[in-house]
Amino acid sequence: MSLGAKLGIGLLRAIYRLPLGAQAALGQGLGRLLHALAGSRRRIALRNLALCFPHLDAAERARLVREHFGWLGRSLLERGLLWYAPVERLKKLIHVEGDVTLAERSERPVMWLVPHFVGLDVAGVATQLFQKQKVGSIYQAQSNPVWDAEIRKGRLRFNQGEVFARSERALPLVRAIRRGWAFFNLPDMDFGIQDAAFVPFFDVPAATLLAPSKMARSLNMVVQPVVAEMLPGGQGYKVKFLPPWDDWPTEDPQADAARMNRWIEEQIRHCPAQYLWVHKRFKTRPAGEPSLYG
Repeated sequence: MSLGAKLGIGLLRAIYRLPLGAQAALGQGLGRLLHALAGSRRRIALRNLALCFPHLDAAERARLVREHFGWLGRSLLERGLLWYAPVERLKKLIHVEGDVTLAERSERPVMWLVPHFVGLDVAGVATQLFQKQKVGSIYQAQSNPVWDAEIRKGRLRFNQGEVFARSERALPLVRAIRRGWAFFNLPDMDFGIQDAAFVPFFDVPAATLLAPSKMARSLNMVVQPVVAEMLPGGQGYKVKFLPPWDDWPTEDPQADAARMNRWIEEQIRHCPAQYLWVHKRFKTRPAGEPSLYG
C-alpha cells in the first residue's frame, strides 16, 4: 500500500513542472481511465444525477458523468501543482474574485462555506496566498499514512494555519476560531444523521449538517460563501469570494441548512460537471426508507 502511495506522490512531483495545459490533458486522460475502471463510482455519479436532474435523459446524464470524470482526473493530478509549485506560479494561475481579505479585516471570525466542487483544494490555497488571516479546516484522515502525511504537508506548506482531522475533538478548532482564525468549512457531505437533518437537496431529502449554522451562531461568525472553478486547458482557476450572508445563521438551524442547500444547488447549476457527484450524497435515509443506491 505504501509503495503505491509513494509511486503516486512521485508521479505528482514529476509532472507539476509541466505547463498547466499539458497537465490538464494528462488529467483528462486519467479521468477517462477512471471512468472506464471505477464502475462503482461511475454508477454513484449516474444515480446522483438521475435524482438531482430527472429532466435529463440517460444519454445526457452519461455525457455529464464523462465530463465530470475528466475534471476529477485533472483535480487529482493537479494537486501536485498546488502542493509543490512556487508561490509566484500559483498566484498567476489562481484568479480570485470578490472580497478575499474579509477575514483579515473582520472584527468577527469568518466562516468560509466551500461546497465540494472538484477545485476546492484550489480554494484552500487561495485562502492562504491572497489574505493573511490564519486558517483552520477539517479533513478526512487517510487510512494510508504515507498519503495522509503528504496531504497534510501539502495543505500546510504555507505555514498559515492548521488542519484538524474529523475524528478529533472540535475543541482545538473552536479555540483557534476564538483567537480570530478563519474556518474553511466543507458543509455538504453525508456524515450520517448525527447533528444533521433531512432537508431538500434538489428536492430529495438529504442528511445535511446543522453544525455550520450552530457554530456560526455560537461563535458570532461572519459567513462568506466561496466557490472554486477549474478553467479549461491551461487557463488556470477561478475562486469567487462572494458577499457574506447578512441573514444567516438564524435561530433555526434546519431552515439555515435548507437555505444553504438551495445556494449550493444554484452554484451546481452554473457548473454541473465540476460538482463531486461520485460521493453518495443521499446515503443516509429517513427511518424506513430503502437505500437510493441499490
